[in-house]
Amino acid sequence: MTTPESINPYDNSRGKTEQVREMFDNIAPAYDRLNRAMSFGLDRSWRRKAVAAVDATAPDTIVDIATGTGDFAISLARAIPDATVTGLDLSEGMVAIGRRKVREAGLASRVSLMTGDCLDSPLPEGCADAVTVAFGVRNFANLAAGYASMFRMLRPGGMLCVIELSTPVSPLVKPFYNLYTRGFIPLMGRVVSSDRRAYSYLPESIAAVPQGDDMLALMRGAGFVNAAFRRLTLGVCTIYTATRPTQST
Repeated sequence: MTTPESINPYDNSRGKTEQVREMFDNIAPAYDRLNRAMSFGLDRSWRRKAVAAVDATAPDTIVDIATGTGDFAISLARAIPDATVTGLDLSEGMVAIGRRKVREAGLASRVSLMTGDCLDSPLPEGCADAVTVAFGVRNFANLAAGYASMFRMLRPGGMLCVIELSTPVSPLVKPFYNLYTRGFIPLMGRVVSSDRRAYSYLPESIAAVPQGDDMLALMRGAGFVNAAFRRLTLGVCTIYTATRPTQST
């Protein structure tokens, strides 16, 4: 069985974390432009729905894992004006762009972005009311360890919100989805990005990541409760939510 941990951006000669960092450093200048184009702008709608779910819990402190160029961190800060947001990402290239966007948005007093690995997080236990990940968990070198780390960062009663790309379940939609992700996306990536491999890795990693109930089982295995998911846009994106229990069981 193919797992997300076994799908590497380049080859099997190095660890996944190192390769993911290199890949995102390479594609950082084109990342935002390609995201908008490849999702037809739907990524903004998906983030808005996830932000609304987080906002409903009224968090004061949020940690945004795999923050990239800061889109989700900025959206959270704008929607929840009393919250502070700390973004963590492997790629200094992505974080550098994110910091510029944070300054331009006038949010530098409430949003801070830092380079780091969720699996070896510098953030203390129980530091957040909410932990979020937008389109990042399939890049973890160890997904179960990633959920355990995010569980540790949350205060009791805190919320986890994950947005991840997924494979449609409808047999009518799947053929068109496969043509788009396996043909058009790699082609566009090669044309626009300097990294020819990155946008072939994208559909491979989407296909390999646990989805639906399988993803919820991983969350529960890390200790989360109230795990649920919501499919969006014919199943090409899924929002997962869960909670750290208020007391140990």
